[in-house]
This record gives sequence, C-alpha cells and structure tokens, in this order.
Amino acid sequence: MMKVKTLHEIHVEGIQALYKTLGPVDMIRFLQMFDHGKGDYTEERNKWLSENLEEIYAEIVEMQEDTESDNPP
Repeated sequence: MMKVKTLHEIHVEGIQALYKTLGPVDMIRFLQMFDHGKGDYTEERNKWLSENLEEIYAEIVEMQEDTESDNPP
C-alpha cells in the first residue's frame, strides 16, 4: 500500500530536489518566480501615474507663468 505524504513532506522533498538540481542560488530564484507579492499593483500604479502627471502639469504651468512674466505683452 502506498503511503500518502503530508503537504509538509512534499514541500521538504521538493525543496531538497530543487536544491540538488539547481543549487542554492537558482533554487531561490526559481521560488521567487511564484511570489505574487501583496497589495493591488494596478491601483498603486494608477496612483503613482496620476501623482506624477499632476506634478508635471504643475511644473509646465509654473514654467509658462515664468516665461510670461519675463516677456510682458
């Protein structure tokens, strides 16, 4: 009869196989491919982009005002 392994046993054997086959550095790089991170990247990206666009717009307006004050009509 075949013994059913626990998830912990499978995890340990898998890490050992990766370590043996890939070595420690590539094993870690391989495992990092499956880290999904945390948070909402799309929401954070939209926030960063909108902040940057607002800053850029403010700088353009400021430059235009400076140019107009240097060259009165």
